[in-house]
Amino acid sequence: MALIVQKYGGTSVGTIARIRTVAERVAKFKMMGHQVVVVLSAMSGETNRLIALAKEIQADPDPRELDVLISTGEQVTIALLTMALKDLGLKAKSYTGAQVRIVTDDAHTKARILSIDEANLRADLDSGHCVVVAGFQGVDENGNITTLGRGGSDTTGVALAAALKADECQIYTDVDGVYTTDPRVVPEARKLDTITFEEMLELASLGSKVLQIRSVEFAGKYKVKLRVLSSFEDSGEGTLITFEEDSMEQPIISGIAFNRDEAKCTLLGVPDKPGVAGLILGAIADANIDVDMIVQNVGHDGTTDFSFSVHRNEFAKAMAVLDGVKAEIGARATSGNDKIAKVSIVGIGMRTHAGVASRMFKALAAENINIQMISTSEIKISVVVEDKYMELAVRTLHHAFELDQAT
Repeated sequence: MALIVQKYGGTSVGTIARIRTVAERVAKFKMMGHQVVVVLSAMSGETNRLIALAKEIQADPDPRELDVLISTGEQVTIALLTMALKDLGLKAKSYTGAQVRIVTDDAHTKARILSIDEANLRADLDSGHCVVVAGFQGVDENGNITTLGRGGSDTTGVALAAALKADECQIYTDVDGVYTTDPRVVPEARKLDTITFEEMLELASLGSKVLQIRSVEFAGKYKVKLRVLSSFEDSGEGTLITFEEDSMEQPIISGIAFNRDEAKCTLLGVPDKPGVAGLILGAIADANIDVDMIVQNVGHDGTTDFSFSVHRNEFAKAMAVLDGVKAEIGARATSGNDKIAKVSIVGIGMRTHAGVASRMFKALAAENINIQMISTSEIKISVVVEDKYMELAVRTLHHAFELDQAT
């Protein structure tokens, strides 16, 4: 008997028929003797609908009340699935994040999990119940409802698997595994049987929508066995995310990620002296804005141009902060561009192969795609390009690194 945590995304529970299908799959695992915890997202489109309602009331919704509102989406699906399980003759019980006692910090709309009290879940599992938990939500230490940010149900699933020391955490979604890139952009993209946690973490952080980055961080930190599977296909083993590396068999590049939701902010004519970068990024951090890529160009007049990228939704907010910083540090001007995209290649094979960056840049140059920013790590290279060239860049690199060919 194994303890399995299964997480189902919004499309997996998007209709009553699909909720019944999930119930039947959970029942199969239960009948095999396994203990099952199910984590659910809201029905597809529901969170967006609730946010739109909030914005009809307030242009910039109050974060605390927004969390109260959007957390209701998951409450609907857990109740419906629990009813479906009971209709199949199974013992089942639903829990909101507050009822589990998933404690988070108080950063509304992007909270982080601090602790989980799994005692009640264990008691229910030991008494033969299927436990159904609302993803994406928790409570702070004062009992205020919080949400974990978009895609946070993955994080809930992996965090519960870690707390319960589950044998496996299965992430069910609308794809049957992790692909070399998005098949909607590159039809020749291949499903990977395995991928390392290190590579998956990079892909998730760089824009891959298969898994939310914090869920991969949790899985890596607590050594949770993670598998990505399709909600709509019973066959196949999906993609196993593993800690094991086989460098002899490892391709140079495992996958290509991209992110359309990028914007670039620049301070021009920044005094070239110690501490200035800290002042700029400190002001951005104080505004609770996450910074991605950073580039600093040294000029010949004792100044630098300091650029960084942020999520496109936070572009206006970041530019407003820079306007304030400009006068404080004596910079010449600010500029911004919210029509950019990030394209990244990822692979632990980079560690043992030279010339990867050169191959990437030559392939993009051959298509006349200009690179605006570059960021590298040991196993990834990211570039910023005009957003209109993003899909061409992805297809070009997928072919250049022969990811469309079976290994």
